Amino acid sequence: MGRGDTSDAQWKLIEPLLPRQKRGGKWNDHRLMFDGILWVLRTGAPWRDLPERYGKWASVYHRFNRWKKDGTIDRILKALRIRLDKDGYIDWDLWCVDGSSVRASRAAAGASKKAKESPATTRWVAREAGGDQSSTWSLTLTPFPSPPSSARGKRTNRRSSSS
Repeated sequence: MGRGDTSDAQWKLIEPLLPRQKRGGKWNDHRLMFDGILWVLRTGAPWRDLPERYGKWASVYHRFNRWKKDGTIDRILKALRIRLDKDGYIDWDLWCVDGSSVRASRAAAGASKKAKESPATTRWVAREAGGDQSSTWSLTLTPFPSPPSSARGKRTNRRSSSS
């Protein structure tokens, strides 16, 4: 058993929640696949960097996708959350899910890095201190004049005079 792999006590909780083999060839060991999935999720490494002790990376990857699609992962997480709650490890007054997000720039998605002209007016919806919650502020933008193109960037046509 490697560092971070499931212990026997942990495996007893998880094993009944995993699908049973019904037909076809012999499946790879569920515990080995589960530990491989946890290794990738814990380390953040690419699937192809999975250590050989967990088997072929593609098998572990496909098992993870199958379990994600058929709800096996959700059943495991729900069962563990219920057990933690029953044992008093979850304080529901402090339970929090972070839903923040940060928008990436257009260039991060492969778009052109050249900025398009912004609109003349931008609407800011904000709650004014002590004011109505739906107050709308307008901010008028004035375009900043662009500096003239530098001489280095311009193409010059110099004709050499022949003597």
